[in-house]
Amino acid sequence: MAKVQMTRGKFNGIQACADANGIIAAAAMDQRGSLKKAIAKARGAEATNEDLTAFKTAVTRILTRYASAILMDPEYGLPAIAQRAPGTGVLLAYEKTGYDASVRGRLPDLLDVWSVRRLKEAGADAIKILLYYNPFDDAAINEVKHAFIERIGAECAANDIPFFLEPIAYDDAVGDEKSFEFALVKPKYVTAYMAEFSKPRYGVDVLKVEVPVNVKFVEGMRVFSGQKAYSREEAKEFFRQAADAARKPFIYLSAGVSDEVFRETLELAAEAGTPFAGVLCGRATWQDGIPVYAQQGLGALEAWLEDRGVANITALNETLAQGAKPWWTIYGGLENIEVVDLPVQQ
Repeated sequence: MAKVQMTRGKFNGIQACADANGIIAAAAMDQRGSLKKAIAKARGAEATNEDLTAFKTAVTRILTRYASAILMDPEYGLPAIAQRAPGTGVLLAYEKTGYDASVRGRLPDLLDVWSVRRLKEAGADAIKILLYYNPFDDAAINEVKHAFIERIGAECAANDIPFFLEPIAYDDAVGDEKSFEFALVKPKYVTAYMAEFSKPRYGVDVLKVEVPVNVKFVEGMRVFSGQKAYSREEAKEFFRQAADAARKPFIYLSAGVSDEVFRETLELAAEAGTPFAGVLCGRATWQDGIPVYAQQGLGALEAWLEDRGVANITALNETLAQGAKPWWTIYGGLENIEVVDLPVQQ
């Protein structure tokens, strides 16, 4: 296998987000609009920007003791990352939250007053972008998205910082992404986007991906809904097909499921033998703390995090220890990466 060349900044940035074994056990806390709505709903009254910062800070201070990195937004989360445990890597989100539903195609947009350079100056070890992506959408829509990702890839390359891309599959013609109908096509969509964004032209360093099946429709899973989209063996084969399409390290996201469901999903991925390099897990770990904060305040949230939050993340880490592989596995091992310096820019 030919050696893979990687610049020092990118290599060091990925390493900063991984643990000593090369596993990315990262916590996600970059939710903005959805978190605000959830706090408001649980409280029965409006949530403020201060609520977001307080919640993010508590989660970061307590849970990063058990995480290799924290994913944060620069809008409300910069005070929070100052509270992280020593040695915790920082991923900063670069995209605006949500999308304009009045325009077809769920087109992405960047935060107005941020650039990769500014995010790096704010403490980022890596840059994260979320992209809603339907591999089979109109070419005109996907061309816009492909060019968008190429620009960010080039910006990350110029600043010598890793680019973590989070594609989220959707198809407005099929319907709700949690539906049985979407579960049937999801493996094809996830496999296609893992292949697409592994291409060198995008400059992506780590793919943060969905699992290629909806586990509620996998017969034999503890969370099986009773409606079968795939057998357990078929689900494992879909995991393998998606993994085989990747040419970059990839990690799984929790996509808002409960911590028990996410752990069972990762066990299935490990059973399938996929070389996933870890997780970026947010809501599965801390979402049950939202009503605690909304109704009882910050002190109650901190107590909940120290108890249930820590239990959730340590259980997840145990699952990762059994199944995840170092991020450099896809390159044939750490010794197969040649770290090079970028030429000095004047």
